[in-house]
Amino acid sequence: MARERERDTQDAANAAPDRTDHAAKPRKGSAPKVRVGSSSSLRDRDADRSSMKQVRMTFVFLAFVAVVYVGYLFVTGQVDDFFRALIGVDLSWIARGVACFLCYYVFGVMAYAVLAATDHDSPVGFRDLMSVEASGVFFMRLTPGGAGVIPSQIYRLTRAGLPLADASALQFVRFTLYEAGEGIFAGIMLLLCGGYFLSTFADVTILGLDVTWIGIFMFAYKFVQVGGVLLLCLLPGPIQRIGGVALRAGRALHLLNDKRYERFRDVLDTQVGTFSSAFRAAAAHGRAMVAAEIITLLQLGCMYALPYFVLRAFGLEADFLVCLASGSMVELLVNAIPLPGGAGGAEVGFTYLFQGMFGWHLSAGLVIWRSVEYLLPVIIAAPCMGMRSTSTESIYRRWTRRMRNIWRVAGGKSTALERPAGIAYRPKKGAGKGRGGAKGEKRPRA
Repeated sequence: MARERERDTQDAANAAPDRTDHAAKPRKGSAPKVRVGSSSSLRDRDADRSSMKQVRMTFVFLAFVAVVYVGYLFVTGQVDDFFRALIGVDLSWIARGVACFLCYYVFGVMAYAVLAATDHDSPVGFRDLMSVEASGVFFMRLTPGGAGVIPSQIYRLTRAGLPLADASALQFVRFTLYEAGEGIFAGIMLLLCGGYFLSTFADVTILGLDVTWIGIFMFAYKFVQVGGVLLLCLLPGPIQRIGGVALRAGRALHLLNDKRYERFRDVLDTQVGTFSSAFRAAAAHGRAMVAAEIITLLQLGCMYALPYFVLRAFGLEADFLVCLASGSMVELLVNAIPLPGGAGGAEVGFTYLFQGMFGWHLSAGLVIWRSVEYLLPVIIAAPCMGMRSTSTESIYRRWTRRMRNIWRVAGGKSTALERPAGIAYRPKKGAGKGRGGAKGEKRPRA
């Protein structure tokens, strides 16, 4: 009996259909999965992981900075002023400041979406771009000099289905527009508020240096940075030749070993040409580039305006335009400091540029501003980095379809696609008479 039962079991197993092959095949109508298996994509993933290791070290560094700041408050005797200022804070203005920074995040996603829409078949969706922008916010604040931003964003774009070359191109164009936006915004603010800075900080010095000259240096640094990026995009051939000469000189002087020389040479030979071609391809969509740059300026304005909300939270008078200009100068100083989030430079710049506006509220204002501008974005961005779109329909086609439906509804040209499901169209009584319809024609039933 046991042998017969075992034989029946084996026969049933042999007669059962093989489900392994069917499970391996995608079902009809399902969206194909895009795999990114190139070595470059794996390298970006490894770089993203190494950035996370830097993040852990950054938290240790920030804890040290916090301890130093608390010690500074005790040594200078500002502890009483700090807590007295915090008691009178109007939380509604702090909430408006948080909403303002959320607009910074939304505008960043919109700028990416405008650039991604130039590719009519791009698989990247809005949730993917939310993840990309969140990783930029996160790693910009938690890696030295924002070193983790580029690999993390490229990795998330390839994860969304973009080929590595297209992902690098999209990220680099967005990076170029952001850097250019910082320079353009600072230039506009200098034109509008240059007299304020000259009259207010004419006799103020930092470590023996005039604050006015420091501001001019920071603006010139940003101008040179943006100009170098544009030269890299527009003149890749001369840049490669000059870079090759510099690398050979570095190896001849034993400043570079063979391993570093080969790595930098590979970057020079491949990445410069890729970035240049990507920028030229994006420049062909002039209106999209202009729209993305305008959105970027609005995005930067949301971050630079945060000190205004902090001032109003203490019940202090504030000039919105001056706060924008001063916030822009602080961010230029932050970018020039190769530390996570410009730690140290941000605090010094904020102190010198806003101490006349905050008065004895300065220590508390600095903590609140840094919390809204630095710590809160990290907390918000962290869970958003894992977001992924479920639809493979491109942003361009989705936007075109929705705008077409809006225009049809606005023009009164509704179609069957626009009617609610389950409701049939029933013509009015007598609609068929005199308009080519037969007299006894039956009307469709609901």
